[in-house]
Parts: sequence; C-alpha cells; structure tokens
Amino acid sequence: MRSVLRVGVLASGRGTNLQAILDAAASGSLGAEVAVVVSNRRGAQALDRARAAGVEALHLGPGAYPSREDYERALVGVLRARGVGLVALAGFMLILGPTFLDAFPGRVMNIHPALLPAFPGVEAQKQAWEYGVKVAGCTVHFVDEGTDTGPVILQAAVPVLEADTAETLAARILEQEHRLYPLSIRLFAEGRLRLEGRRVRIDWPPGEERSVAAAWSGLRC
Repeated sequence: MRSVLRVGVLASGRGTNLQAILDAAASGSLGAEVAVVVSNRRGAQALDRARAAGVEALHLGPGAYPSREDYERALVGVLRARGVGLVALAGFMLILGPTFLDAFPGRVMNIHPALLPAFPGVEAQKQAWEYGVKVAGCTVHFVDEGTDTGPVILQAAVPVLEADTAETLAARILEQEHRLYPLSIRLFAEGRLRLEGRRVRIDWPPGEERSVAAAWSGLRC
C-alpha cells in the first residue's frame, strides 16, 4: 500500500493557494497531507492559515544565515525532518537555487498566474493585461533553476474580458489556481505524473481528463 505523501508548503504572503491545498487535504481530495508550512516572512498570513488548520507553521528568515546556500540547507533540514516528499511553493517570494532543488529532484512544484512561457516573473497578470492578450491563465509546473521555466504540469486558460482591469483579471485567474494546484498535487501523490525531458506525461484516471477539460472549457467568458 502506498504511504501517504507528506507535503511541505513554502509561502510568503496571504496564502490563498495554501488554503486551497489545506481545504483539499481536509476533504480527502488531495491524496496527501500537509506536514508543515514554512514562511520567510514572520507575519505572513499563510502561517495563520496553517495554524488554524492544525498544521505546523514555522518562520525561517534568510537574514539569520550567512549565505543563500546556508539558508537553503536549513530549509532542506526542516522539510526532511518532517518526512516531506513534495514541496509546494505557494507565493514563496525567494528564488531557490541548486542547494535546495538538488535535495528534492523532481519534487518541487510552483504555481504561476500566467500561461507559461508567457509572462514569467512578478505581476504576471498585470503583464498580460497590459500586453493586451485575449486569453490569460495559470500554470502549475515543476521548479528548475530558472525563473518560471520548469516543465509544465497543468494549465488553465482564463478569457480576458473587455471590462477587465489587471485586478479583476487577477481575481479570476486566482479562482483557477485554487482548482489547479490541489489537482496537480493529487496527481503527483497518486504517481500519475511522469517527467520525460520537458514534457510531463499524465496518467489520468478513466474519464477524468475529459471532465477536467470540460470544466475548463466552461469558464465564464
């Protein structure tokens, strides 16, 4: 019998994607448990969300360490001590280097509020809106050493409405982030993701790929 996947979440801010993950874990639909939430910011709301859900919440600030490598080694130590098998970045506003990524090869996920490879980096929703695209969206991807350059796991498209502002577009993208991230974690937990070069192959449960595609095609336009 497969052991329950233990997820470590790294977050820096409000933690709305963390909340979606916590809610999925509580309902049994995540297929995994959240073992610990770590933030580089002491006052991050994400830590409050974790504590409210009965999940261990830790502040680990980089300022206490002489180098990025030392900080990353400390993060690795915290996660390994708790048996973490998958790391989920949920608005974690630090770039992770090889010291961290080599400790969890193929086991670090991130969610980005754009259809990568378009609009990497910060304020992606604003970038897309200012560029004038007609379709925006979000991407869950495995993390590599680049900025939002890792292999794509799942994406959801969000139409850009004529009345949209950068803020309203961001809010509608966020709704899809909250659907996509728990689903990606569940697929990983069930052993349904297979990395082949840059391509992530998904072994969908019977009928589920079609139901997911139908749900995304029904997004409000």
